[in-house]
Amino acid sequence: MCPADESPRITGILETVLYVADLDRAERFYRDVMGLKQIGKEPDRHVFFRVGTGVLLLFYAERTRRSANLPPHGADGEIHVCFTVSPTEYEAWKRRVQDRQVAILKEIAWPAGRSFYFRDPDGNLLELADADIWPR
Repeated sequence: MCPADESPRITGILETVLYVADLDRAERFYRDVMGLKQIGKEPDRHVFFRVGTGVLLLFYAERTRRSANLPPHGADGEIHVCFTVSPTEYEAWKRRVQDRQVAILKEIAWPAGRSFYFRDPDGNLLELADADIWPR
């Protein structure tokens, strides 16, 4: 229990959502290019992938905006997600992305690591970083 003058702590992010226009295309990209393990799917609504201790949810926004079970939600435009990879596998990830005809848009050397950016088939900006590049 936390003291009365402190906020309770948030311990992590459990899930991240991207909204896609073509669920099957997105499923193939995140399975085949990103190498993620699929853990759930409802055709024409969503597909879920395990990412470390969290989950990446891909929703077909037209369906989730009219949800009966959960509050309706959706997004338009380019969303950004950064995934972490092992520093020893960083170069292999760059090759993997390029070998699958996905263009790397930019690579940046940060004070605490490095990362590169590319887009998924729906235009979402993805980033792979070889370290936690944020200050503690």
